[in-house]
Formats: sequence, structure tokens, C-alpha cells
Amino acid sequence: MNPATLEFLKQKFLSYYSRAFLPMPPSLEQREWGFIFFDSSPKVHMRRHMGFHSRDEVTSYVRTMVPRHMYFSTAYYALPSAATMNEKDWCGADLIFDLDADHIVQKVPYEEMLARVKAETFKLIGMLTDELGFSEKSLHLVFSGGRGYHIHIRDLEIRQWESAQRRELVDYVCGIGLDPAIMLRGREGHAGGWPMRYRQALLEEVQLFSEMDRTEAVRLLSEKKGIGKGSAEKFVDSVDDLVGVLSVPSISVPLNSRVLQLLTSDEYLPFKERISNRAALTDEPVTTDVKRLIRAPSSLHGGSGLRVVELSGPKELDAFDPLYDAVVDYGDGSVKVDCAFPLTMTMRGEKHILTKGLQKVPEEVAVFLCCRGIAEIATVASQAVH
Repeated sequence: MNPATLEFLKQKFLSYYSRAFLPMPPSLEQREWGFIFFDSSPKVHMRRHMGFHSRDEVTSYVRTMVPRHMYFSTAYYALPSAATMNEKDWCGADLIFDLDADHIVQKVPYEEMLARVKAETFKLIGMLTDELGFSEKSLHLVFSGGRGYHIHIRDLEIRQWESAQRRELVDYVCGIGLDPAIMLRGREGHAGGWPMRYRQALLEEVQLFSEMDRTEAVRLLSEKKGIGKGSAEKFVDSVDDLVGVLSVPSISVPLNSRVLQLLTSDEYLPFKERISNRAALTDEPVTTDVKRLIRAPSSLHGGSGLRVVELSGPKELDAFDPLYDAVVDYGDGSVKVDCAFPLTMTMRGEKHILTKGLQKVPEEVAVFLCCRGIAEIATVASQAVH
């Protein structure tokens, strides 16, 4: 990042923070704070082990120092500004779920990525409220300002949970460690949750063989390790009956077939992928970490320039458009940037078709491009080259 770009971003962040209202997390005085600043060094340095006693203190610090990234701890401490973690005296922590595109979808346009992560967030909300007993009111939703969403749960009864208890929740929503025998056990009444999802996934997999030519199905199965031709033929001949059994939740499905044992094993990737598609792919280390730092709502994300936005609930999330609602309005000005490659993007409802090289763009677009490393602020030298 050249000096002109660094100074441009710092000034834009300062203009935002000079007028922004920064909401504070509950029990502010028990939170540790951390900041990353605008620095020309390629190595990232975080200043942490900081504590504040009031919103005014935080606001004054931010307006003076102008951080590129701003975080507070999910944990509560007796001495949050102590220099070591042991000295802080841990008193509990919020339960956090982090849905980030890195764990969900790869190599797609930014807008498509954001849409996919939103869908995963709704999936997780459904699991937390419909299956794990959390109330919708206890879920505090936050757009991270980058590539995903955070869900904060601050219920007192879970504040003292250790990492192992939080791991059980992560395993559930991510579909980790599912026991096929338990999943396929017959259940009277409405069989929801993972038993239903598991059956549906296996039903889809089994139906592929049901719809396939018999000879081809036997050949494919016989190629699998541990499956002989006889076992493959027996499975294929009974596959229609298995489809019928899987369609009825009250009937147990015995794992007495070598083929069925293979299909439900971790080694069989097609079925594993079906399970993964039904899971809520949250970032596991974030939830299990009881001393995590998380982005502060209303701060700016230094990797995008977008605002970290706290949402009132699922209804607001449904209508929320990050590339409109999280974009800071810097006015009607424009700035010349040197773009590294051509791209098309939409921001605040306006489509921008950008070419490689020098061009003028609105300031909010320039902030986004520069934060993401796609463009630099044009200097006299770069204009001379072009």
C-alpha cells in the first residue's frame, strides 16, 4: 500500500469516526480491547490488553488513534487491561458463532459470496432456535464488515461454559461426529433435526443407485474398497426397498449391509458432502475459544472499509444488503485510483464497471478497493507511467 493510499484511508476512517456513534457491549469495564492501526509495515501488529470504563473513553481513543480494525473480548475479566491472560482473571464469556466465507464458499464474486453466507446464517439461526432452545431475542446478529456474520449469545446460563461444552454445540450445528446407527433409528412422530437431515441425505445418495443401470451400479460399487461383487449385487437388488424404508422416519434402518456401512462412513466423500451441505458451517475455533476478540459493532473493517453492522433480528437480516446498508456515505466526491485488474461491482445500488489502470470512482468505492488491495490512490508518478 503506497503512502497516498494509506493516508487516504486514514483520513476517510477519521471522517467516519469523528461523527459515528459507537455502541458499547454489555459490561464494558470487563472487556479487553484490541486495535490494529494503519501502518506501512507488511507485518500486522495488534495493540491489545487495553481496558476502558466508559463509551466516552473508547470514542476519544478511537478518534485520536484512528484504528484500521477494532475489537473487544467475548470474555469478561476482573482486570481486562492486565498484561497477561492469567492476570486478567477470566469471569466468563459470551457464546459466539462466526460464519465466514472462507469456510463456506471459494472463488466466487463478492456479492455472491455475501448471499451464500447470509443463507448459512439463516440455517444456523434455525438450528439454534428450533433445535437447541435459544430464543430469537437472545441472538445478537452482526454483519462482520467483511465476508460474513457473527451471532453473539449473552445468556447468563452459558457464560461459564468451558471450551468442551461449546465444542458440543459446534459439533451439532456442523454435523460432526454423527452416529449412523443413532441417526437411522426409527422415531415416532415428527423426526426433525439431524435424524431428518441425515435420512434425507442418505435417501438422495441411495436413489442415485436406484435410478442407475443395474450393471453400472454394481460395477461402481464393486470398485470401492471392501465391497465385493456379491455385496454390490445384493445391495442394488434391494435398493428400492431401502428407498421405501428411508422414506418412513418411524422405521429403523439396520446397517447390516457392507455397502450401506461404506456409504455412511467418513471415507465416502459424496455422502459426507451431502451432510456438510445440510450443516451450518460456522468457524469452529471461534465458538470454542473463551478468550476471543471479536469486531466491535459500528467500527470499520480495515479489509473492506465497510461498517460492522448490528442487526435487530432475522427480519432485518433478510432485508439487509451489505453493499448498500454497510457502506459509509462520504458524500458526492470522487477520487482517481489505479486499479490492478478489471472488475464489475455494485455499491449503494450503482453498478461500477472498472478497467485496469487509472480511473475516477466515488470515494466509497475507492475506500473499498484500496482496503481490499485491488487499487491504490493514483499518485503523480503512477499517472506519468500510464
